[in-house]
Order: sequence, then structure tokens, then C-alpha cells
Amino acid sequence: SGITKVGIIGGSGLDDPDILEGRTEKYVETPFGKPSDALIIGKIKNVDCVLLARHGRQHTICPTNVNYRANVWALKTEGCTHILVTTACGSLKEDIQPGDVVVLDQFIDRTTKRPQTFYDGGACLPGVCHIPMSDPFCSKTREVLIDVAKKLGIKYHSKGTMITIEGPRFSSRAESHMFRLWGADVINMTTVPEVVLAKEAGICYASIALATDYDCWKEHEEAVSVDRVLKTLKENANKATTILLTAIPQIASMEWTDAVVTMKVVI
Repeated sequence: SGITKVGIIGGSGLDDPDILEGRTEKYVETPFGKPSDALIIGKIKNVDCVLLARHGRQHTICPTNVNYRANVWALKTEGCTHILVTTACGSLKEDIQPGDVVVLDQFIDRTTKRPQTFYDGGACLPGVCHIPMSDPFCSKTREVLIDVAKKLGIKYHSKGTMITIEGPRFSSRAESHMFRLWGADVINMTTVPEVVLAKEAGICYASIALATDYDCWKEHEEAVSVDRVLKTLKENANKATTILLTAIPQIASMEWTDAVVTMKVVI
């Protein structure tokens, strides 16, 4: 369908604007304030795309302070039917190795300080929205990402439960062990509330998570540190980029009328 427009939210070390052709910058305001940075508008293989750096282009915004509502609202207002995001994460499973890609299908929320709905009773959107969250990510979009990773020969995991912690600190070892017992596969600081807000906005949302480390649960393994994360990102960021470049034209060639339904039920 010719209406597809893809928003891309780039995570730490995964927000390279060079993937877009014919770039222009657009600074916007939303009812929820300013997004993390300018929207970078351009094309990937003739598909309209809008790129946004989650932490700002200079990486100045910590995970708690990212204005997730403004970011998702801005992409929705710009006409995005899809949001594809990248995120660095820690692995909580032996078989998810640093450098592996995980196509998330579930989350566990351990955040405490973040608004998770556009319906905050304000003038902008009155009422209450109890949105179903049994399947937080768009399965049809996920299938495209999985298919592309497979074709490109990138080591991927076709599902994964992301536990999102408040941060900015990393987990204690006791927490890391607990999250493993809960059945989480990977850990980060940004999936929630981004995925929740995208669902509320009726946008097809999928996430490419790139494992950078083993958090701190694994014995005989260097505990997670910023240096370790950045090193692995530098070596592997091209995987996420390549998946995006291949998946986006494929998404644009598909029919999405049934998938792009607004899920909100407002009381």
C-alpha cells in the first residue's frame, strides 16, 4: 500500500542518520513537549522515513528523561504507520551472545517514573485508556524483521522478553539473577513505555534489540560497563542498520490495511 511511512527510533550507537537519502530536519512541538531531537525526514529505497535519535543526537538524554510521549506523538503526527526501533541490551540467557539480534515479542516493566499513556485526563486527550497489552509488538512487522535477518545470515532470536529497568544504573547481581528467574531474556532501559505508547497510537511497532553484554549474572564474564557496551555496539551496529535497510522496502510493498487498526478503547 502506498501509504506506508516508517518512523525509526535509534538507540545508543544505533541512530546513524546516513541511512536516509535526501535528508531534511524538522523541529516540532507536541502537546507533551519537545521530542528528543529534530525529526530527520528522508527516504530509504524510495520509502518515506522519519528518523529520531531516542537520546538526542549528542546522547544527552538519560533513559528516564526521554520524552517518550512527545517522540511517539511526533511520529504519529508526521504520518508514520510503522515504528521500527533499535536498542542496545544486556543478555540474561547463555545462548543470546553479545552481537546477537533479538526480535522482541514481550516485555516486563520495572520502570517507576514514566507516563505510559497519552490519556492523562488533560484537555488534549480526556478519558482513560485501558489498552490490551497481551501482544505488545506488531507480529506482522516482527515476521518481516525475522525473515530479513535470516536471509542476511545475521544471528538472530525470533522472540525475546525484554525487562526494562528504570536506570540509569545497571542491575545488582541479585536483581540480574531474579530477572533470569522471571523468564526475561534481555534487559534495557527504554522499551517501556515506548512500545505501550505506539500501541495506544495505533502504530505497528517492532524492535531490533542488539545484545552487547551479559549484564552481571554470568560468572567468569566481565560485568557490564559502558566501555564494553560501546565496543560491542561499534562492532555490531551495522547488523541493525542492514536489517532496517532491507526490511523497510519489504514493509512498504505489503498490504497493511488490516494491521493498522487503532487499538484504543477510551472510557
